[in-house]
Amino acid sequence: MSIVPAATRFSRSAAAAPRPARNGWRVALTAYAVAFYIFLYAPIAIIVLLSFNKSETTGLPFLGATTHWYHVVFSRNDLMAALFNSISLGILSAIVATSIAFLLGLAFRRGFFGQPAVLGLILLPILMPGIIGGIVLLIFFGYLGIRPGLYTTVLVAHVNWVLPFVFLTLNARLQGLDRALEEAAADLGARTHQVMWRVVLPIIRPALIATLLFSFSLSFDEFIRTLFVIGYDRTIPVVFWIAIVERIAPELPAMAVITVLVSTLGSLLGFAVSARSRIKPA
Repeated sequence: MSIVPAATRFSRSAAAAPRPARNGWRVALTAYAVAFYIFLYAPIAIIVLLSFNKSETTGLPFLGATTHWYHVVFSRNDLMAALFNSISLGILSAIVATSIAFLLGLAFRRGFFGQPAVLGLILLPILMPGIIGGIVLLIFFGYLGIRPGLYTTVLVAHVNWVLPFVFLTLNARLQGLDRALEEAAADLGARTHQVMWRVVLPIIRPALIATLLFSFSLSFDEFIRTLFVIGYDRTIPVVFWIAIVERIAPELPAMAVITVLVSTLGSLLGFAVSARSRIKPA
C-alpha cells in the first residue's frame, strides 16, 4: 500500500475542512453587519409604525392602524408652509452653492494668487461649531441692519454651510478632468463658452447632480444656524424643535415620514438622471 496517495487524501481533506477561526470571524462580521443595519434602520421602521398608531400619545403600545395623523399633517397649514419653505430653500441653496462651487473649482483649476488663503476661508464653516456660526451670522446681519428672512438671512446661512461640502465634492471632479479634451475642442475651432457647454459640463454632469442632491439634503436638514437667523418664518427642522419643546404631538411621526419620503424621492430622481446621463447613445 502506497503512502503518497494516503498523504494526499489527508491533505485534501484537511484543506476542505472548515477552519474554526475563519468561521468565527464570519459569524462575528455577520453579527456586526446585522447589528449595524438594525441600529441604522430600526428607528426609521419604528417611526413609520408610530405614524399609523391610533394612540393619542407618541409611543408604544401599538393600538391599531390609522391614517388619521397624515390627514392632520396635510390639514395643518403651518406644517405645509414649513415643508414648502424647506424644499424651496433647499433648492435655492443647492443651486447657489453648486454654482459658486463650480466657478471656484474652475478658478482653483487654473490657480491664482492667494489660493491657500481662499481655500481656508471656504472650509472655515466646517471647522466652526454650528452654534458659533449661528451667533456670528446673527451679529453680522444685525450689524448690517438686515432683517431676518427666509430668502435673505437664512439663504445666506445655508449657502455658507453647504458651500464647503459642495466645493470639496465638485473640485475633486474638476481637478481630475482631462485638459486634453478641452484643448482638442479648442483646436477644432470651439470657443470658450462652447468648450464649457459641450465638453466640460456633459463630462461633470453626474458630479453636478450629486452635489445638487448633497447640498439640498444639507440645507433641508439644517437647524442650528437656521434657528438664529430665521425670524418669524419656519422650516421643517424648526417646526420639529418647537413641537418637541412644547409637547410631543402625535402627528410628529407622520410628519417625519413625509419628510423622509421627500428626501428619498429627490435622491432617487437624482440617481436616475445621473444614471441616464452616463448612458452613451448607440
